[in-house]
Amino acid sequence: MTAPPREATEITVENPACTARPVGSIRAHSAAEVDAAVTAAAAAAPGWARTPDTDRAVALTRIAAGLEAGAEGLAVLLARESGKPLADCRGELGYACAVLRWYAERAPALLSRRTVDDAAGRLERRLRPYGVVAALTPWNAPVILTAVKLAPALAAGNTVVVKPSPLAPLAVSEFLAGAARELPPDVLRVCHGHAGTALALAGHPGVGKLSFTGGAVAGRALGAAAAEALTPTTLELGGNDAAVLLDDAVLADADLDRLVLASFATAGQVCMAAKRVYVPRARLDSFLERYVAAAARVLRLGDPLDTGTTVGPVISAQAADRVRALVADARARGGTAVELGTVGSGTDLAAGHFVRPTLLLGLREEAPLVREEQFGPALPVLGYADEDELVERVNAGPYGLAASVWSADEERAFALAARLDAGFRFVNTHNRTGMALRAAFGGVKRSGHGREYGAEGLAEYVQPVLTHAPAAFRRGGPGMAPGAYPPG
Repeated sequence: MTAPPREATEITVENPACTARPVGSIRAHSAAEVDAAVTAAAAAAPGWARTPDTDRAVALTRIAAGLEAGAEGLAVLLARESGKPLADCRGELGYACAVLRWYAERAPALLSRRTVDDAAGRLERRLRPYGVVAALTPWNAPVILTAVKLAPALAAGNTVVVKPSPLAPLAVSEFLAGAARELPPDVLRVCHGHAGTALALAGHPGVGKLSFTGGAVAGRALGAAAAEALTPTTLELGGNDAAVLLDDAVLADADLDRLVLASFATAGQVCMAAKRVYVPRARLDSFLERYVAAAARVLRLGDPLDTGTTVGPVISAQAADRVRALVADARARGGTAVELGTVGSGTDLAAGHFVRPTLLLGLREEAPLVREEQFGPALPVLGYADEDELVERVNAGPYGLAASVWSADEERAFALAARLDAGFRFVNTHNRTGMALRAAFGGVKRSGHGREYGAEGLAEYVQPVLTHAPAAFRRGGPGMAPGAYPPG
């Protein structure tokens, strides 16, 4: 295992809404501590795998109850460290509880042994856990994106070592501490740190499966480390997700409000956010007028803890600088910038990493704001002439995470969606309002591989193992010549 680079041992957690008042700190773990955590989790793995599926499900239910009981305090902490509005943080914690309970209710049946015993012989399929799962989670939805890995991994009989993002590790660490109390010792461990800690986990020979959600640069490095150890991976690496309005789309005010928040919730820092919008050229002017009006209704930039705030700061100075640079580049290319929404009274925008939500018009596909994942509150809106041109432009880039199609004709929307390079296609909505616990989520192309949520999310954490007694060799069977191929 390659030793990680030397990094700070104390992580200061910034408040992105008021950088002069840090939220707290947490200690980073050394390479030796990472190794000890994986070793302990590996020792606990056989006992947890032997625990009946129903008992593991009960543990998930208890974890959900504990999270629910402490949700209000955790929501405030999460809002302070992530910059997300308090209402969004409450929603995230509630959805994490729903994920835990979904797998608690369904995993035992999904994991059950399957046997076929017929004229061809007896074939038995069991599902075997990987052992230790390393779960590396991002800052932008740390509790839900940890729960969506933790719940199926634990339900399947794996032990788990979680490494939260150093940008927002506090609320998720409290959640994990409560979860660990509902489990046998060392079934759940937590390691904190930066890139070195992540690489140490990804390349550790004791890890059976790596699950990572984050950016493509980190994903490549972690994937390479896992490949060196021949460790299978699930990678969700973001996308440049398009929202497509067809020429028959009829949008009420509520639809437009939802479309605005599909881009600007969490200040645009969501992997599946609508990051570019395509509108028929003939409807572009009327759409823009109504979109700006909708943004005035639903976007209020301000302190995450203030009632009425719907958009908080971005996570860091680096993130703010990147978004501002993309907007400046768009202006330099002849694009028109339109500031959106309002600013909460009394908000000191200079105190934190606040970036005003901005619409960009008049850009071409080669503009960085159009072809890259901006991951911030800046949105290009582009006109198109016909559906073939539209599909070509949407599919041109390397990403393929999510997309949405808006139409009055559901069949037409589904047909167009099938032509888009995206692992998840929304119809007449986008972002969190289009998710479902039963619906597996993940990308194609450079947006990663593997799936989360639903039965497919559970399948990421098990290996099918088969036992076969061919009919030819069962008692009284006719047998086969040595080395013969089976009949089919």
